[in-house]
Amino acid sequence: MQKMVRQILTSKVYQAAIETPLEEAHVLSQQLNNRILLKREDLQPVFSFKLRGAYNKIAHLSAQEQASGVIAASAGNHAQGVAFSARQLGLKALIVMPATTPQIKVNAVKALGAEVILFGDNYSEAAERCQDLVEETGMTYIHPFDDELVIAGQGTVADELLRQSAGKMDAVFVPVGGGGLIAGIACYLKALCPEIKVIGVEPVDSDAMYQSLKAGKRITLESVGIFADGVAVRKIGKQTFDLCRQHVDEIIRVNTDELCGAIKSVYQATRSIVEPAGALAMAGLKRYIKENQLTGQTLVAINSGANMNFERLRYVAERTQTGEERESLFAVTIPERPGALRYFCEQVLGEVNITEFNYRLADRSQASSEGYQNLDLTENELAKTHLRYMIGGRSPQATRERLFRFWFPERPGALARFLADMGANWNISLFHYRTLGGDFGRVLIGLEIPDGDEKKLSSFLEKLGYHFVEESADPAYRLFL
Repeated sequence: MQKMVRQILTSKVYQAAIETPLEEAHVLSQQLNNRILLKREDLQPVFSFKLRGAYNKIAHLSAQEQASGVIAASAGNHAQGVAFSARQLGLKALIVMPATTPQIKVNAVKALGAEVILFGDNYSEAAERCQDLVEETGMTYIHPFDDELVIAGQGTVADELLRQSAGKMDAVFVPVGGGGLIAGIACYLKALCPEIKVIGVEPVDSDAMYQSLKAGKRITLESVGIFADGVAVRKIGKQTFDLCRQHVDEIIRVNTDELCGAIKSVYQATRSIVEPAGALAMAGLKRYIKENQLTGQTLVAINSGANMNFERLRYVAERTQTGEERESLFAVTIPERPGALRYFCEQVLGEVNITEFNYRLADRSQASSEGYQNLDLTENELAKTHLRYMIGGRSPQATRERLFRFWFPERPGALARFLADMGANWNISLFHYRTLGGDFGRVLIGLEIPDGDEKKLSSFLEKLGYHFVEESADPAYRLFL
């Protein structure tokens, strides 16, 4: 701990990064009955805290290492931090990015003077190619999180927090990907003010740190969620794991809807739009207050980044109401008789604010005068991502249909390639695709599987190489399709 604190205090980050403000969210503080402070790392020159660690590492390289140039693998914020730092120091920079990286991020890295190589469909494939290039070029590799100087650079956030708050904080909420930011912050705060809680926040579908701390060893996730791509890490760092195991108080997990609600909360407080990973701390803070019934405390959320794809805002807006617990999604069966729909709207729903309403005549034999059958779909990802946008209803022609959700790398021509990969083995009886402005596309597909083809299908899906989930037993699918 002492070594890390010394490295934080002697870091060189301010040759490139700025000291970001700590701002109180007054309206949010009133709503949550606690004093809520936002650490505005989204205001850094590259709109992310990643600049701190990248610059600190590169600035400490030997003259020979700097002369060799620097290389990194990243799909976003670390890439921009390395590129900005290299330009500041007059060094050559090479960034390996997945071919699925949105063009806005690729252009941002190129604009900072770095050479970009697009390779693979995800970070892991890009990172493997990056290691090959390290061997071929002799360039100096800059790790995004598992490096002492990178961790120390991120830890300067904690030094600023103590000075800006005069140490009057009860807890600090930190987004967690590979663990560099929270490791640096936790080391510094626990050395100087151990009473301040350091709480990490991860998405439920990218919780490598949570799982690792729970198991007492580093865990490699089979897959990671794609919404908060800035923290989509399958395996955390060795150094970050050791530091977090010693100094972090707790890890909280949040879902996609809570993240969307947090993006809105930050926007209302600052009029700035943070990326999903940047809103993690706020989402965790809100969940922590609710679960522990906290009042009167001073809580800090680290706004870690604002590199948001504009196309993703539509999806965020749609899911925000659910994340704030202000909207629920229900499937309701009403009696099939004249006037039933009007009665349901006027007499049952009454003054309830309706944000979306879909109705379809189904089976006349299901008419009921005993009340309304209903199914709560508020937490149903299949319904929220696909079914609410589909038309057509049930098909009497579809026999032995099985339903799957697929994730495929989003790049030009990806949908056509996905269909080609599916081949002509079985008839496609249902299909829905809708871009969400992320690195991966999501497809819902129904396949008619003849009797006896089950083993053949299982073998085919395993070899196909796409992440998928079968949804054939989902109640919403059974009800509507």
